[in-house]
Amino acid sequence: MPRRVNNAIKTQTIRAMVAVQHSKTLAAPKHGVSAQLLALREEIRQDRLRGVGLIELSGREVQICEGCDALWVFVRRKGLGGLAIRAAHFPGGATEIRHSRNAPEGEICLEIDSAIGVQTVLLTHAAPDLDVLRITVSLCPTFPLLLPNMARDLYPLGLDDDPLHADGRMEAAQRGLNSGVAFFHIDRPQFGSVLYLQNFTALSDYLLATKTTPDGAVGGEWPEIGFLPPTAKKHDLASCPLPAGQRTVLSDALIVFHDHVAPNEQESALRFVQMLGAAYRQLTPPKTEFRDWVARADQTLHDLETAPEATISHYGHRYAHPYTGSEYPDVMVQMSLISALHDYGVWKKEPVTLEAEFAAGIGKFRDPKLKTMRRYLPNVGKDKDKNAVDSWYLYHPLLNLGRLAIDGDARSKRLFKSSLEYAIKVAHHFKYAWPIQFKVDSFAIIVEARNDDGLGQTDVGGIYAYVMLQAYELTNDDGYLREARAAIDAAKNMRFELNYQANLTAWGAAACMRLWRITNEDYYLRQSYVYLANFFHNSAIWESQIEAAKHYSNFLGVTCLHDAPYMAVYECFDSFAAFERYLKDSGPDLDASARMLIGEYCRYALYRAWFYYPDALPADILAEEIRNGRIDRKLSFPLEDLYHDGQSAGQVGQEIYGAGAAFVFASRAFHPISGETFQMFCDHFLMASERNGERSISIRLDGGDRCLARLSFVRRGRASLPSFTVQTSGGDRIRATHHAADRVDFPVPANGRITINWIHAED
Repeated sequence: MPRRVNNAIKTQTIRAMVAVQHSKTLAAPKHGVSAQLLALREEIRQDRLRGVGLIELSGREVQICEGCDALWVFVRRKGLGGLAIRAAHFPGGATEIRHSRNAPEGEICLEIDSAIGVQTVLLTHAAPDLDVLRITVSLCPTFPLLLPNMARDLYPLGLDDDPLHADGRMEAAQRGLNSGVAFFHIDRPQFGSVLYLQNFTALSDYLLATKTTPDGAVGGEWPEIGFLPPTAKKHDLASCPLPAGQRTVLSDALIVFHDHVAPNEQESALRFVQMLGAAYRQLTPPKTEFRDWVARADQTLHDLETAPEATISHYGHRYAHPYTGSEYPDVMVQMSLISALHDYGVWKKEPVTLEAEFAAGIGKFRDPKLKTMRRYLPNVGKDKDKNAVDSWYLYHPLLNLGRLAIDGDARSKRLFKSSLEYAIKVAHHFKYAWPIQFKVDSFAIIVEARNDDGLGQTDVGGIYAYVMLQAYELTNDDGYLREARAAIDAAKNMRFELNYQANLTAWGAAACMRLWRITNEDYYLRQSYVYLANFFHNSAIWESQIEAAKHYSNFLGVTCLHDAPYMAVYECFDSFAAFERYLKDSGPDLDASARMLIGEYCRYALYRAWFYYPDALPADILAEEIRNGRIDRKLSFPLEDLYHDGQSAGQVGQEIYGAGAAFVFASRAFHPISGETFQMFCDHFLMASERNGERSISIRLDGGDRCLARLSFVRRGRASLPSFTVQTSGGDRIRATHHAADRVDFPVPANGRITINWIHAED
């Protein structure tokens, strides 16, 4: 007879723990249900589950139970339903379940012997803000183990512990290869809201052994939701076993609980951000490395000026190609580079000549009849429809013109203001619901929707609103403020379908925050969380080691489109710039998790974006078939595309219009110190900086609580670096983690005031 766990917990039946007796009749499911769900249902009805352990979790009772072929974790609120989580599957039953003696206090670690090998299940819990239950499962197979299709691991439960008696809604599920997240609520009974995050980073060995990717692995159809482990295709199955005698993590699930169901879209979005933040804080994010974006920017500037593949002449003016030696100049590309070069010139305190060269020809894109900026120059080839424009292409150049206009550039101000009437006319024509592509001369729709859901470019209203707020700042005309309001208001009830393109969503968040600052109406602060929730829903909070991805980082990368298979450099650095504005317009009312997630996104963008440059990657992982132009590893222009699943990099092409990344990152992350031969680098935005004396400076960071920022001092020139003393506002002295002749690094709190003092050797 198999030996069972020996523990002090008195075995309790499931029936004794619920307030309502089981129903005698089967519920009629809305959808078909699996055999696994019905098997669990029957085990509960027949009282065949055996208690193995208990955890108390802030008003929730967590019971661990052994079933006939699985270890179950039940999370219940008394009289308010619960969840059943399949922690481990052991076909044929367990021969022994024992508590590990090495488990830390407050944690439960179970070792399970069965026919397939030894499984270890570790349950931990934390409650810094919201309750987080973490269940990590690993398996050491007895033999090389083939894994056929499995079942999802989570079932909502009704009052009678019946998975067919729980009603709720899935608000958001994993998209493609982004974070393995499911966000849902159980309404009847009123269990509350749940965010489930599967940590794919921990599953690297599993994914490599089974030759699978976690594409859409978390989601499901109610009431069978959660994680469905990816399995090899039938013809590959025999060659993809888990290796015998090697411990492999099968699941690392973080489950966050909230007592209540959000009453509306804004509260739901805020709850998602808060719960995702709670899960994120339990992870161990990958380490970053210092990136010298100033050196990269100087190299990029040289290549823009000298490489024949970078630019072309029309009408006596110089224009940038969108891709290396490919594609016609378009207005978005020109304005993106002009704006980035302008920022770099302001940062260097000397104009960049190339900015003026590009800016001199920008007026040729203006159509005096339509009174708008066209996508292409008048002489564009016949292989292009000169009247076709993507909706966001109409407004993004205006955003950059507006930024330059506010900064005092007369040409930009003239072009910007003269294009506003047409910009508004388009918005009114489409009633603030823009299609994918239309004709600028007739408004005829070329492509209406992104797929069969009927939705177009759903977040264009956000960037339109930001442009209108720029117009309001320049003119003080309340009509532009009303336009910004109207565009944001028109996006109500999009919930998790608001995101179309990552950088547009980020600018929408920035527009909402700016509206809140101008109007003092909390509605717009809350609406900014809807944009943030959509942005981070499309992020990848995991580090891939699949195929070519092991050569770069994808952590916290965001796919460029809502359904895109890749991360793109342009959306990366443009979102970075938008979030700088968002944070600078925010204040103490900004939710702490929102602040933390934005800070972490920007920190990893500074690290991760380096891998878009082909000279930072092995040559053999670069694409051989390229959609636009060619890839030249000697040119400091980034690739457009990197992939979570490790496909060849740069399939779309090498972006010249993404070359602004280096200028944007350098001008935000590096801070010259007047009179000194070193620069200060920080991977968080400086929200304040004050020179306290000749050899002292104080800075304030506004990142996440309990997060760290990298503060570096970088030598420029030949002079030796001084000796630095770095202290927190509480007087704690921070030790350097890297000390070399050209750079010194300090890990500092990402939130709070830091004081830096230095002494030169000759002082």
